[in-house]
Amino acid sequence: MSADPDEELVRRVGAGDPAAVQALVARKLPRILSLAVRMLGDSAEAEDIAQETFVRIWRHASKWRRGNARFDTWVHRVTLNLCYDRLRRRRELVTDEMPDIVDPAPLPDSHPGEEGHRVERALQAIAPRQREAIILVYYQEMSNIEAAATLEISVDALESLLSRGRRSLQTMLAGDGGHD
Repeated sequence: MSADPDEELVRRVGAGDPAAVQALVARKLPRILSLAVRMLGDSAEAEDIAQETFVRIWRHASKWRRGNARFDTWVHRVTLNLCYDRLRRRRELVTDEMPDIVDPAPLPDSHPGEEGHRVERALQAIAPRQREAIILVYYQEMSNIEAAATLEISVDALESLLSRGRRSLQTMLAGDGGHD
């Protein structure tokens, strides 16, 4: 495995270097936020997830060692796990009150215009594992190998998820007809 581009920075974070913490946040925050927003569909919750991800990075930086996966892969896995914890809590929440109506405003990093809104809605509606694969490869710009490692599946399984996810999105978008 080639050298991890984050290894030295993570080592410095683990040693308590404030400049390294700031550099790591600057380097990773946009991707973490983007991933969490796309998984949760809520920018406030995504900010909470990003904050918790950095707390975990800070806590574990001194113990992190290059191994089977790059640091970036580990960070994405932590973020995905935190998103799934949040999604599980949403399902488990029992209340006598009616839920709030979902804000139809565009996600902070979504494309402007109705087409971007349609894609975001369709993305939220497909199977979670398909959504993960599509987000990691197309939005996070990971290679298939990196995305498969993040999801802890084989490259073949990832490619199958991508194929099914693209078909699901295509079916939803074709059936939508551009109307709400």
